Amino acid sequence: MKGYRFLYLLLFILFGIIIIAGDSGCAQIGAISGGPRDSLPPVLVSAAPKLLTTNFTGKKITLTFDEYIADLQDVQTNLLVSPYPKVNPEITNKLKTLTIKLKDTLLPNTTYSIKFGNIIKDANENNVYKNFIYVFSTGTTIDSLSLSGRIELAETGKTDSTIVVMLYRNAVDSSVEKLRPNYMAFVDSSGHFTFSNLPPGHFNIYALKDGDGSKTYNSKSELFAFADKPITIGSNNDSIQLYAYAEEKTEKNGPTLPATKPKNAAAKKFKYTASAAAQRQDLRQDLVLEYNSAIKTFDSTKIILTDTNYAPISPVTYLLDSNKIILKTKWKEDEDYRLIVNRTAVRDSLDSTVAKTDTIRFKTKKEGDYGNLVLRFSNVDLNKHPVLQFVQQDVIKESFPLTTKEWHYKLFPPGDYELRILYDDNNNGKWDPGSYSKKKQPERVIALPKKISVKENWENESDIIL
Repeated sequence: MKGYRFLYLLLFILFGIIIIAGDSGCAQIGAISGGPRDSLPPVLVSAAPKLLTTNFTGKKITLTFDEYIADLQDVQTNLLVSPYPKVNPEITNKLKTLTIKLKDTLLPNTTYSIKFGNIIKDANENNVYKNFIYVFSTGTTIDSLSLSGRIELAETGKTDSTIVVMLYRNAVDSSVEKLRPNYMAFVDSSGHFTFSNLPPGHFNIYALKDGDGSKTYNSKSELFAFADKPITIGSNNDSIQLYAYAEEKTEKNGPTLPATKPKNAAAKKFKYTASAAAQRQDLRQDLVLEYNSAIKTFDSTKIILTDTNYAPISPVTYLLDSNKIILKTKWKEDEDYRLIVNRTAVRDSLDSTVAKTDTIRFKTKKEGDYGNLVLRFSNVDLNKHPVLQFVQQDVIKESFPLTTKEWHYKLFPPGDYELRILYDDNNNGKWDPGSYSKKKQPERVIALPKKISVKENWENESDIIL
């Protein structure tokens, strides 16, 4: 009898589970969910001393948040104290508390701000409390003036968020080269910067990509920008525009290894490569013979361009450029050519010649391998000598002066291009940097947001608005 009762009880429980599952719409077996992901940054609960404290005399600031704070990272690149101190404060965290110990002597009657950038994150999901600023004053009031602006790279029209902007109060020209600034501001990804809690007064403004961490402009290879005249901080300040440049280029290659000379210099074979040997000859370009050492003499009568029947082509001109022979002629499309290079045509400084006479066979491209490109410009200032630049992977592939607002080119290489406009002030066809010692601003390049795609054997047309 007891066995039947147990069976009835078990059936009753199973029937109840089925009814509950039916009411809920489905029955699923799975792990218990931990709830939605935490996506909120820490919230400041208290500060000691309080935010916007006046008559500040302490050396320690404690910030308490509503959740545990992650270990601090990149403090030196994110923390920014204004006015800029001689010694940066010490920042530590424990559980929900962040502690700032001031190491520098504070100036009297001065408003200070400590900008934390992306330093403050929660310990669970690394949610960032972005751009938190702690402000206090050693005087009786809090300065509330601000200054904003934008900086871009003069040579490319792009931005660089690793540049810092600097303010010097009542400075002379050499201050930026010898002294640290009074105030600094970071630049965001769009090139914008903002100074806050500034006092009224006269300031010199600069921007610098500080290669050695000195916070001074001490190398002409550093990216640098300056305003033509001091600015006055007041209740209404216009936005500042700066253009950064490097007066001297730096070599991007790695360290140069000491050259090892061959035991017998004469054993080094004198040889060359031809630009047309590996691919079809560009109809717009010269043919180049590049030798592996400098050329002492060459005899143009021993370098002969012919057709497939070895009949000489004319007119042809030859130019010597250090270790290169440049051949100029008007190419016919889709044509076979022969270039005969006599072994004694070129000699180097050791009077060496190539090993043998060569015949280079090559073919020119078709006109259909190119695109016909037409660009119509609006708002371009032709009085500023604009130069149109076509860029791929930050390399200028083509460059043309603009003399009319409609520009066309029949044989343009296919591909995707960024467009830039260089305002060529001195009309020399290239970008020129500025000079702080001469108080000369760099030439300006405008990076156009619209990219173009040139298709081969196609009429490519586009309207460009600056």
